[in-house]
Amino acid sequence: MWPDKESNIDFLNFNETAESITDLITEKHLLPISVGIFGDWGAGKSSVLELTKKALEKKGQHHIQVHFDAWLYQGYDDAKAALLETIASTLIKEAEGNKGLTKKAKEFAGRINKIRMLGLLMDGGAALAGIPTMGAMQKLASFFSGGDDGEFGAEDIKGGFEGAKELAKEQQGLIGPQKIKSPPKEIKEFREAYSKLLEEFNKPLVVYVDNLDRCSPFNAISTLEAMRLFLFLPNTAFVIAADEDMIRLAVSEYHKGATQRHQTDYLDKLIQIPVHVPRPGLLEIRAYLMMLIAQDHGVGEVQQEELRGLLENSLRMSWKQSQISIDELLDGKDISDIAELRSKFVVAEQLAPLLAESPNINGNPRIVKRLLNQIRMRKRTAHRRGMQLDEKTITKLVLFERCLGTQATNKLYELIDRENGFPKVLADLENPEVEFEKINLPEEWKLDLGFIDKWSKLPPKFSGVNLTPAAYLSRESIPMGVVNAVMSGAAQKLVGMLMKQKVRVSKVNSDAIGVTPKEEFMPVMDALIDNFKAIGDWSVTPDGVYGALLLAKQDKKCAANFLTYLKGLPKQRWLSPIMKDLEGTK
Repeated sequence: MWPDKESNIDFLNFNETAESITDLITEKHLLPISVGIFGDWGAGKSSVLELTKKALEKKGQHHIQVHFDAWLYQGYDDAKAALLETIASTLIKEAEGNKGLTKKAKEFAGRINKIRMLGLLMDGGAALAGIPTMGAMQKLASFFSGGDDGEFGAEDIKGGFEGAKELAKEQQGLIGPQKIKSPPKEIKEFREAYSKLLEEFNKPLVVYVDNLDRCSPFNAISTLEAMRLFLFLPNTAFVIAADEDMIRLAVSEYHKGATQRHQTDYLDKLIQIPVHVPRPGLLEIRAYLMMLIAQDHGVGEVQQEELRGLLENSLRMSWKQSQISIDELLDGKDISDIAELRSKFVVAEQLAPLLAESPNINGNPRIVKRLLNQIRMRKRTAHRRGMQLDEKTITKLVLFERCLGTQATNKLYELIDRENGFPKVLADLENPEVEFEKINLPEEWKLDLGFIDKWSKLPPKFSGVNLTPAAYLSRESIPMGVVNAVMSGAAQKLVGMLMKQKVRVSKVNSDAIGVTPKEEFMPVMDALIDNFKAIGDWSVTPDGVYGALLLAKQDKKCAANFLTYLKGLPKQRWLSPIMKDLEGTK
């Protein structure tokens, strides 16, 4: 089994991206700087963060590095202050052994409580982007951000003075008799204290912010707003990993008056340099699979690093030379059971095109890893039950389930049952003398003919093999969540939102679909259909049908799956226009 977490060991040639980011944050004349690492769920953003930290340490330059996981503070009332406190505690720790610095670091940390009590951690970035904000915070926004140039001038003070008085009245009961300076003065002194402290450390501060897109809109925006207090200050770099579409959606949900332009402006003004995590292609997925297999095979760390280095160099040189072959990769390596490892690498090479190119996987590293873990779980279940099923057979079936969805998979197992474990259609697909175009494929399989053709050529061949045990094991595993197990939090949330939809049009759900990776559309539709199966009364339109229709309009495979399911329901008058709509989508 493989851990589903970020890694500081590069299996996908992400080191090039990490090294580029490191080059940016080590150029002193570029500081202060904010870099955004953007990508979909599971694309490898957190791993790029880890590799960037590792690359920075390798350079041998002295930096104060802070890692902040925004998701850890999800649900806490004071989450908006968590980033500030994390930075402050890191500076206190860094100052250990130096009494003067320790005292100043603690004094700086004390200023955070004042900032919190004045309620100055929200709405600054929103106002800077032009998003309408309400009440006193709108008046204070100009000196929250320090203006576009980060400096506080007379106009800033004048523009916020009335807001400061209003806010001071509101907070009077909260802060009691303690004497607090005016908000503009507190913020200005906070920033000055930070700048002086960092100057004494004589080291740049690098803050890595991760998992913003897992947070609620409130917490995501809270963290970004707190971050603004440090922007435009000397010797500071922020590296933020997030799904930019999810952040834009958070802006629209948090700031109800935000237009599309305001959402874009908000992020653009916070992130100076956007870096998009490259989507792994065929060659990267091939290397990724080989390294995961080498880990699982028990290859030692030294030999693993040799393999990784060879694969990485091959990927970097792929623009001018062929990829390193399996035999070249293993040549001269002192690895136990090397023949078995070679056999596994051959299978990985055959799987790579499907994993890289299938729309329902799309080379997503997290989906690939979770599929491998599902395969391993089934293999162990089969072993406990005394089933003589090899891992290649299980792998081939799991790929079918993921890439074609529940409806097509159910049809496969129906054919296996009906034909006593030997479905003729599989034998036809594997027979080189039968033309692919003349094979009578089930309607549910016609969603992706290219996949079916490639899948049928994967080893092992199923013709002549009784697939009843494999089908039984797969049917037992599907209810355990083989599909949902590889869905992102955003996709799982989308299922809940679509199931609650009662009307044809929902802008909120349309936006949610828009920020969900397309490779997750089919698993979402499968989950919706599973929910519909619990409905007993179809005389009236149940909740969720219009949500499923909304998703189906965005993806032809989803439309075909949904239509197939609806055709099996008792005829109802309200169903006819929905089915006609779906037939027009095909």
